[in-house]
Amino acid sequence: MSFVDHYEVLQISPNAEPETVHRVFRMLAMRYHPDNPETGDAARFMQLKQAYEVLKDSVQRAVYDGRRDQQPEQPMPVFQLKDFLEGTEGEANRRTGILCLLYHKRRVDPEEPSLSLLQLEGLMAFPREHLRFTIWYLLEKKFIRFNDSSEYEITGEGSDFAESNSPKHEELQRLLSAPQSVPPEPTKPKRDPVPAPPMEWKPPLQQPATNAWQRPAAVQPKRVQWLEMRPSGPRN
Repeated sequence: MSFVDHYEVLQISPNAEPETVHRVFRMLAMRYHPDNPETGDAARFMQLKQAYEVLKDSVQRAVYDGRRDQQPEQPMPVFQLKDFLEGTEGEANRRTGILCLLYHKRRVDPEEPSLSLLQLEGLMAFPREHLRFTIWYLLEKKFIRFNDSSEYEITGEGSDFAESNSPKHEELQRLLSAPQSVPPEPTKPKRDPVPAPPMEWKPPLQQPATNAWQRPAAVQPKRVQWLEMRPSGPRN
């Protein structure tokens, strides 16, 4: 029995939080449920359900991640078609293929959006000698860049080009379109601040200054009683 990448089935990053696993499964399950008359797909729904049953449980997920890490990189079957092998058409398709791979990587794993040359070799089943001219062209056009981790990642210009030049191969189209249905993380609603009650204004207390100079009390002049000075001698 071939190994099934449950993260690819749900189109999420291997580092996705449990909340993200649950949210993405619920959304995709509603789309592919057999009872959905427009987009129902019983086979696809069963794949989603099997992937969710494993990834929702922390113990099962840890065991699965260990098995997944031991799996060799499997090339995508689309790159084994004749359209990718010879001539200018093959070269143009290889450019599109690299852009689709890097576009997909950035969408599902924004924390680690790059791929090494070794990973590109494994995914495309091409030796690096056959990819050097392709990578040189994409670098010259600024569709990809070589980052500090010695890996390649898609640029904004490369993303625009990939979206406006839809590949004709269905498997490459799925790399561009599948993650677009994942909504952003819900944000917590902001609570309106509770207005403070009006404060009653109170005049400041007037406290006497301890070192204030005080005018001394006015000194009342003493009343002087003038005694009638009478001579002590006999009157005339």
